[in-house]
Amino acid sequence: MLTLIALGAFVLLIIGIPMWMIFLALAISGMAWKGVSMEVVVQGLTGSINKLVLLSVPGFIFAGGVMGQGGMSRRLIEWISALLGRVPGGLPLTTVTAAEMFGAISGSSSATVAALGKILYPALLKNGYGEKFSLGLITSSGAIAIIIPPSITMILFSVMTNASIGSLFLAGFLPGVLVGLCAAAYCVWYALKNGIADGREWSLAEIVSTSRAVVWTLGAPALIFGGIYGGFMTPTEASMAVSVYAVAVSVFVYRELSWAQVWNITRETALLSAKVFIIVAASGVFSWILTAEQVPQKMVATITDHELSPVMILLMINVVLLIVGMFLDPNSAIVLFTPLLWPIAQHAGVDLIHFGIIFTVNLAIGMFSPPFGLNIFVSCSIFKVPSARVIAGLTPFFLVYLVALAIITYVPALSLYLPRLLMN
Repeated sequence: MLTLIALGAFVLLIIGIPMWMIFLALAISGMAWKGVSMEVVVQGLTGSINKLVLLSVPGFIFAGGVMGQGGMSRRLIEWISALLGRVPGGLPLTTVTAAEMFGAISGSSSATVAALGKILYPALLKNGYGEKFSLGLITSSGAIAIIIPPSITMILFSVMTNASIGSLFLAGFLPGVLVGLCAAAYCVWYALKNGIADGREWSLAEIVSTSRAVVWTLGAPALIFGGIYGGFMTPTEASMAVSVYAVAVSVFVYRELSWAQVWNITRETALLSAKVFIIVAASGVFSWILTAEQVPQKMVATITDHELSPVMILLMINVVLLIVGMFLDPNSAIVLFTPLLWPIAQHAGVDLIHFGIIFTVNLAIGMFSPPFGLNIFVSCSIFKVPSARVIAGLTPFFLVYLVALAIITYVPALSLYLPRLLMN
């Protein structure tokens, strides 16, 4: 039956059937084959989303949307740009740094690409960085938002494995910074190699003015992480608090967001959240098939028979996830492959939190991996260019991210230092 399920999933995916429908169709077919009551379908659908932490997903999506349209992200970019001044590669460094900080609020890769691209892409072209480099930089930088907490991908991983969401968020900080540093190093090298100067001086007046303007924006990540790790809020409560904060700042302080726009963002958030929840619900039904057929146990047995070392097992997991990321969005990949790959990683002695970060970084790379990386299509839509031109600029950034992934995979202390320091 497993062979039929795999073939069926492949065919349905190729013809464009949504992932949640594939989960349900294959699960119901498998249950009918075995004569299982359809009550199991209902139990799987409702049980999978009966998790309090999932309520944080719409909160962070909404806050990111408000920031992007309410002037908060623009002020953040202007402040970072003023601080970097005439550092070689200043504009690309601004892009990477802004992705780190915007990701610390929204947790959404595509939202980060949209927010940064509209502001920084014209500036990059104007300063001589070229279309190829600029498209590759912005499209890949959005992936950092998945790694830097709060991350929707980490939230879903927590739901699938019961891992501590607080520990996962802490574990994402240093790997997220490492990815940013690797990308920044390449950007500086590129600017120096091509003799590109950003043509601006440091200005104390500009630094002071942008610092004053950005104070309210910086209050958002302070509210999230101060609330969670100060013990005042759960991640779900923090997501709702930062949503209210973002609306208050954008509407009443910056006065760049109307209530009509808030309503539109609310509708978009509802649609995006529904897509996440329906995938999680359908995966709960599909997991019955995996459990009934003992798929995880069989995979572990195969690994045991071949006596693979932990190094090779982690390499194999990375290769699988990189390929998966080329075809599936992170939400679908998390719910489908976590039950399959976690037993294998556990057999190799990998810590659950470390594995969550490895999983997350792989799927972040998948966000800009052809042919179906979501960020590629977001860039095509925003910049009105064909996908081939976006993909042409991604190769060096893909290699940079692979270097960071290798370090994160084989240096577990990078992921586990902060959780062990602050959560024990």
